[in-house]
Amino acid sequence: MNLFTETNLSPDILKAIGELGYESPTEIQKQTIPFILSDIRDLIALAQTGTGKTAAFSLPILDMIDDTSRKIQLLVLCPTRELCLQISKDIKNYSKYMKDIKTTAVYGGSSIVDQMRSLKDKPQIIVGTPGRVIDLINRKALDFSAIHWLVLDEADEMLSMGFKDELETILRETPETKQTFLFSATMNKEVERISKNYLTKPHRISVGSINEVKKNITHEYYVVGYRQKKEALKRLIDANPNQYSIIFCRTRMETQEVADFLMQNGYAADALHGDLSQAQRDTVMKKFRLKNIDILVATDVAARGLDVNSLTHVIHFSLPDDPEVFVHRSGRTGRAGKNGISMALIKPEESRKLKQIKSATKIEINEKFIPTGEDIIKAQVGGVFEKLLTEHEDIFEFDNSLIPDLSNFTKEELVHQLLQFQLKDLALYYKDKHDLTEQKLSSRDDDYSRRDRGRDRDSRDRDRGRDRDRDRGRDRDRSSKPRRRDENMVRFFFNLGKKDHLKKLDVLDIINKATDDGKSKRRAEIGDIEILEKFSFFEVEKSFKDNVLSNIQSMKFKGKDMRAEVAN
Repeated sequence: MNLFTETNLSPDILKAIGELGYESPTEIQKQTIPFILSDIRDLIALAQTGTGKTAAFSLPILDMIDDTSRKIQLLVLCPTRELCLQISKDIKNYSKYMKDIKTTAVYGGSSIVDQMRSLKDKPQIIVGTPGRVIDLINRKALDFSAIHWLVLDEADEMLSMGFKDELETILRETPETKQTFLFSATMNKEVERISKNYLTKPHRISVGSINEVKKNITHEYYVVGYRQKKEALKRLIDANPNQYSIIFCRTRMETQEVADFLMQNGYAADALHGDLSQAQRDTVMKKFRLKNIDILVATDVAARGLDVNSLTHVIHFSLPDDPEVFVHRSGRTGRAGKNGISMALIKPEESRKLKQIKSATKIEINEKFIPTGEDIIKAQVGGVFEKLLTEHEDIFEFDNSLIPDLSNFTKEELVHQLLQFQLKDLALYYKDKHDLTEQKLSSRDDDYSRRDRGRDRDSRDRDRGRDRDRDRGRDRDRSSKPRRRDENMVRFFFNLGKKDHLKKLDVLDIINKATDDGKSKRRAEIGDIEILEKFSFFEVEKSFKDNVLSNIQSMKFKGKDMRAEVAN
């Protein structure tokens, strides 16, 4: 089956997908469509995000659905609102010429009353998130007693997000005679358990290997200290002009901070995370799809269901803990036969995590160094010519007589002047900027050996802090030689440590809350953070000293009192 016209799909479906530009089915579609059309067994299909799974299951089901019945015949469960809306939109496009087929999406974050009202249209197809489906079952608004097909899309993600109980509750509400299709990017233990308990002798289809790494993606990593990460990110963006990218962060707070930094520096960027209202998330995603913004800063969960085929870059501002997540993130670029670039910013202490990712995924991730100002200007010149030579559309008309006499300029001189004008602000920004510290991963162990060139005092302080952390048999702070400190920073003793399950991100969050007076938009500068077994040390900008001393004592961490004192 090399063309959709070679399938037994109805003319109405073929007409609809033809208008969408579908000609040749993807590998998952080649294997799944004939199976669903001809077999009554359950199915487990393993394939990566972006391989055409929605069409793989919905096209054959649409071909067989009874459009004269007003009962629910197909239920599709998926992990996020965004994916729910995407699947619903795709199915509606595929059934464009099937006038009696109705599809309804049900998901959290929107009015349940409005969704209950839409169910009165008696749709044959429900696409929903587990939590909202459970809510509607409890309100007697959904009846799955007559469904023929149940699809669990991105089952691994639903289980990793904690929907196990909801899935099992919904599955118990469906008839045993239904046909169940489980689609997943991975086959972990929980997915295996769900398949054994709720699928009957399923047929298996696997497209490529689980966690298959795309060959058309170049993987790079850049080693940079925590305090330099945002500046390093800015340089990577400037050194890769005309990019259309997603930047992945670990937490909602980090996501918003990075997005704010980029917007304040004049980039067309915005944030996507769970703290946004549904209307805000819809607005951000619409702007990104329309390319009104070309940089999206997002958490992993918030980005699920965002289907964009033309991403040039994926940037890992923070490494994920799970190697599979690294593959999923990176796989959002390099789609539709295009090449893509995946770039990771890693802190020196993340060497072990990077090695685990490389080992688990077999990805070749090459070390690169943060671009210098000279590198960036060269790249920007190339970016100007790339746009100039590929975009030929006339946007407006003007009188040629408005062009002054340029006969005194050679072609080269004129181009030189135009580039100076175009790139003036960027060149002035980097003119007196020092190169960021260059760091190289040692092939012998999990530490980093730094090049002496460009090393600053902060890097040396962090080196010594890590050396002391290895010497576990003594009080590392007291036994160490005094460190040269930044005169603008104050060092604090903090009464919690590793035994309290304290992590660096927790300390950052505590400091940010303690120094936020609700008036100033400027955040406190944060220096070195050392988390020891029973206590910790951290550095904060001197002007925020009183905020730290007065506010931390009124806060709690996991129910424990906190105390900070200026360290001697």
